Amino acid sequence: MSGRAGRIFAARAVVALLLLGCASGTGTGARIKIRALTYNIHAGADAGGQPNLERVAALLDSLDADVVLLQEVDRGTERSGRVDQLALLERLTARRGAFAKSLDYQGGEYGIAALSRWPIAWARTVPLPVEPPQARAGGAVEPRVGLHLLLTTPAGPLHVLNTHLDPSGPGTYRRQELVGLLAYVTRSIPRDAPLVLGGDLNARPGTDEIAALSLALEDAWHACGSGEGATFPASAPDRRIDYLFLRRAGCRSAQVIPTQASDHRPVLVLLEVP
Repeated sequence: MSGRAGRIFAARAVVALLLLGCASGTGTGARIKIRALTYNIHAGADAGGQPNLERVAALLDSLDADVVLLQEVDRGTERSGRVDQLALLERLTARRGAFAKSLDYQGGEYGIAALSRWPIAWARTVPLPVEPPQARAGGAVEPRVGLHLLLTTPAGPLHVLNTHLDPSGPGTYRRQELVGLLAYVTRSIPRDAPLVLGGDLNARPGTDEIAALSLALEDAWHACGSGEGATFPASAPDRRIDYLFLRRAGCRSAQVIPTQASDHRPVLVLLEVP
């Protein structure tokens, strides 16, 4: 995509966000600090491919995150020993959880998930279809989805939207998925409601996709992180592809956690709402 075409894409995405805003939300007026984390857990395997979901759980527990966005989560698949990874993480971290299935896989399910310290009022799966459907090696198609949760926090409702965008180099599918995601945000989430949107976006800073999101929402790393914020690969990160974006929330700090419990490094953000 040319630079001019990229700018047009970004502008259109933001215009859609502004034009399709929905009704106002409500809050309590209280201010609270929230520790939000995004983490691609590689189906519970470490950077070397060895299963270690308990290590992931211990890391999450040590970071004391209030809200956790997880990507590459298995439930009952053969490769993960038929373990319901979300249920295990819920138990080990004493958090509530929600799951959005991307596809059926090896006798179980594969997708994205979230954990919350606070009650989950509801959770829904947001399909992100593309044309033509993206085929993987061997002809398999991996649909992409979002997971939208409404959390009941001491400061009032908090919207959380987790996703895992397509990794293909040209970005054609990611752009389609992003358009679908922004369209969903504008019609489903009040413009004045606090929102945390993030996940493994498989796009580097400066790409059309990240430019569009950065015009519509605040990139937490740009707001209060330092350095490049590289998250992948975990063994020697050289690119930032994992993000948290904010709306109606102030960023207080952002850090990439140096761990090889997965093939990605997690991003932890301290934010304040409302």
